[in-house]
Amino acid sequence: MLTQDDFVPVTLADREFFTRHYTLYPQTHSDNTFTNMVCWNHYAHYTYAYVEKNLIIASTIGSVTRFRPPVGPRNPALLRSLVRLASDVSDNIPINLIDPDTARWMNEVCPGINLVPDRNYFEYVYRSSDLADLPGKNYLTIRRQVNKFRRNCASTVESISRDNWEEVKRFLIEWCEWKGCEGDEVLAHEKEAVFFAIDHFNELPLSGLVIRVLGKIGAISLYERLNTDTALVHFEKGLPDCEGIYKAINTETATRLAKNFTYINRESDLGVAGLREAKMRYHPHHMVEVFSLKLDS
Repeated sequence: MLTQDDFVPVTLADREFFTRHYTLYPQTHSDNTFTNMVCWNHYAHYTYAYVEKNLIIASTIGSVTRFRPPVGPRNPALLRSLVRLASDVSDNIPINLIDPDTARWMNEVCPGINLVPDRNYFEYVYRSSDLADLPGKNYLTIRRQVNKFRRNCASTVESISRDNWEEVKRFLIEWCEWKGCEGDEVLAHEKEAVFFAIDHFNELPLSGLVIRVLGKIGAISLYERLNTDTALVHFEKGLPDCEGIYKAINTETATRLAKNFTYINRESDLGVAGLREAKMRYHPHHMVEVFSLKLDS
């Protein structure tokens, strides 16, 4: 019987374990990545259990603990045990971020359970070549904005490394002052997450770029390999000093990733209308769909 005592906190020391397990069971959603969990641990308080060769992740935000479905060999008894545990200790959405294949299996094992699509957590996946080349009429406006940036802003591009970490952090402080992070709970948590990523850059499977405008960092991106054909962009930040810089860092990042990856996952929109509109404007190739188990009210 699965219990809460089987779960232990996710820490940086667990990287090798997660790498091994995800090599066997590649992920498609950013929320399950090790980088995401350790960077956002201050907010979501991630724990995990490893039971019968299955990884089960849980997160606690506020006073609510929710679980992810098992990642590993299909084990009906373990699934039923997880559903019982989650239903006992969580709210009316005890298990979330369920991929479509797992949702079908859960319906077979537990007939009658209520699995509903969670559109706010669908992730946007683009062809890396589309984001790099901005081809055709679909990208005409964005292509013009990038070209305008390149004409009007004396810019250079470089990789994030030990040599510019401190400068990147100064950029992030300036970005937070501009965005008003201290007065916005979500941005304040994001600030802590991206600072963790920079402070532990070499301990995480991260790469990154900066764009300098007149020698000063004006935008950054942080990304990693998600699976064999998809890269994942975790963070992308820019200052308003030069129009079009957000479009430019997107394109520069895609240009580098297109050499090794067919697709780029740019995460979800969390139901934010403006963010959803911006992500749709880049014409995703497909969405990473997820479902949640919803209990009767």
